[in-house]
Amino acid sequence: MQLTTLLPLALASYAATQTQGLTQVLASQNSTLSMLNSLLATQPALTKALASAQNITLLAPSNDAFSKFISNPANKAIASDSAALMGLLEYHVLTSTVPASSFTTTMQFIPTMLMSSSSNSTVNINTTLSNVTGGQVVGGVKSGSKVEVMSGLKEISTVQTADIQFSGGVMHLIDTVLTLPIAPSMSVVDSSLTALAGALKNTNLLTAVNSLKDVTIFAPSNAAFQAIGSAATTLTEQQLAGILEYHVINGTVGYSSLLTTGLANESFPTLAGGEVKIENVDGKVFVNSAQVTITDILVSNGVMHVINNVLNPSNTTATPIPTATTQPIAFTGVSSASNVPFTSGISATTTAPSAAMETAGSAKAAAGRVEGNIGAVGVAALLGVVAAFLIW
Repeated sequence: MQLTTLLPLALASYAATQTQGLTQVLASQNSTLSMLNSLLATQPALTKALASAQNITLLAPSNDAFSKFISNPANKAIASDSAALMGLLEYHVLTSTVPASSFTTTMQFIPTMLMSSSSNSTVNINTTLSNVTGGQVVGGVKSGSKVEVMSGLKEISTVQTADIQFSGGVMHLIDTVLTLPIAPSMSVVDSSLTALAGALKNTNLLTAVNSLKDVTIFAPSNAAFQAIGSAATTLTEQQLAGILEYHVINGTVGYSSLLTTGLANESFPTLAGGEVKIENVDGKVFVNSAQVTITDILVSNGVMHVINNVLNPSNTTATPIPTATTQPIAFTGVSSASNVPFTSGISATTTAPSAAMETAGSAKAAAGRVEGNIGAVGVAALLGVVAAFLIW
């Protein structure tokens, strides 16, 4: 009798647990997620949408994650900016159900709910939060026994508790608030690509590059610009602009997973009009004769990869030497400068993981786990870095 009575009760309890909505599951985790719940309470439209959404994954920052986030004074401003807060929260919602078992040792790029602009934001930011077809993405990868999520500036969040089920999908508790991808002009500064930042400024391309949709940007390192330093003072503004535009593929977002597979060994039109050829040779990715050294710096309108040479739109037949430790320069008659060109008045405002050079040189290595400087840059990048550009 006792077993007969208890079994239906147990089954009913199990069924109730399996069909709990997100609101109920968040409430049940309030001791860990009270700060997230408080922020969601200020966004009734988003909360309502999430409550009825199906086939989603919520990456839920813990209280410790939010405490670390708001310890940066710049991040506190987000609490009083409804549109910016909405964007941040939307970026933590994947538009598909992704259990922990779906992550592999190869980086996957998963769309989020962040699709709208920050046009209603009171924060002085002249850019959109997302200008990527299908929604801004995060990168997800399995590192040992852990699942890690890569966001803007290659910041890493680690899943602490995985696979909390609710009726509309699954929730993972993470230890760090995700960093919103920011505009390319800001990302190059945070990634210590100060020569590129200065070159963009000198050609007045900042706004143009920021406003494009669905881009792949190949960003020459400071050393790459220094290697052609003798030409820096002789290039006209128009010539420099043409060179920079040759580094931008417009209309295709080529994450590392595509560079090594779907986009490999193909040519793509650039913003300058000419084409660049992408090649994957023994795990090394090349653009014309330049090697990709850092992949997947997520930006507001696509993705940026660092390369070790400046591309030359007048030398489209430049080919790589895969076995060489350094690649031939695509410009003739140039020499290295003692100082990095275009950097006058430009300095990196933060030291993000995206500023750390890869040593392996392969897209797979560059897309893997980022070690070291994992800071709560988050919306501080949106609020603080802007100040550096407002004076330009």
